[in-house]
Amino acid sequence: MISINQADVNQEAWVHEYGDYGGEKEYMQYPRLENNEDWAEGCQGHKDVATSSYFKQELHELAMIPHENEFGYMPAYQFQTGSIYEGQWWGNQRHGQGWQQWTDGAVYVGQWSENCAEGMGQFTHGDGDIFVGQWQNNKADGLGVYYHQDTHTIYHGQWQNDLQHGLGVETWGDGTRFEGSFFKGSKEGHGVYHWPDGAYYSGEWHDNTINGKGEYVGADGRHFRGSWSHSVIHGTGMYKWPNGQKYLGNYKMDRKDGFGIFVWPDKRRYSGFWCQGRQHGEGHITFSDGNTRRSMWRMGVKVEVDKTILNKT
Repeated sequence: MISINQADVNQEAWVHEYGDYGGEKEYMQYPRLENNEDWAEGCQGHKDVATSSYFKQELHELAMIPHENEFGYMPAYQFQTGSIYEGQWWGNQRHGQGWQQWTDGAVYVGQWSENCAEGMGQFTHGDGDIFVGQWQNNKADGLGVYYHQDTHTIYHGQWQNDLQHGLGVETWGDGTRFEGSFFKGSKEGHGVYHWPDGAYYSGEWHDNTINGKGEYVGADGRHFRGSWSHSVIHGTGMYKWPNGQKYLGNYKMDRKDGFGIFVWPDKRRYSGFWCQGRQHGEGHITFSDGNTRRSMWRMGVKVEVDKTILNKT
């Protein structure tokens, strides 16, 4: 026995009489951020560029090295931990230009100030990730570029306290790109997210997700401008389809919900209430000839016969 989903039957009946109204949900019309594995990886925020523990491992041994407070270059020095430093010294402190390699394969090459990474430098993690940029007190701080080896993700922009902070551009290996504002490692404020197929979202972000007012333009011409919550349409807005259809009204978690107006290319219009993407409650249909009918709906099913309440004069 073949089973037919009731929602499909209701929609077919509606389409037969009034024409397509865009479907119950809009989220299938734009790429879901959660389904992009590279996006999910990037949204977790970059790991610390180089935790201060790397640069502090040898501090006790450094303090025990005899010195005369002289500045200059010394050959490679191997610490008891197994790490090696070669470069300039000021007494018993790494100071000036130098490089250090740790036993797990991590390497820092750049400027030092009194045993701290300070100024311009490059840190290569043992797993191949690389940060190149400005440092302050052993942490990425200022302008810099981070290269993720495994996901081929690259971030160019501002840093503070080892985290993305300020304006930056993040790109993924598949061509996806985010341009905008970061706060303590998370996308926050205004930003533009570009998909590889040419679709893009421009608007507000909070805690690495689309939240607030924003605009989405799909590669196929679909267009939404309005409110978002946790990367789905939620609140009021206008959705336009490339065939000329449009909806203006309320949404709840990607579904038409509340009062809304749906307009077809031939100027027919449904004005009424919706629930979970279906007509629910009172609604008025205005036809191309100007006649308007009132109907009562329950989850997409008419429960009261249409009554003409206004004719075109």
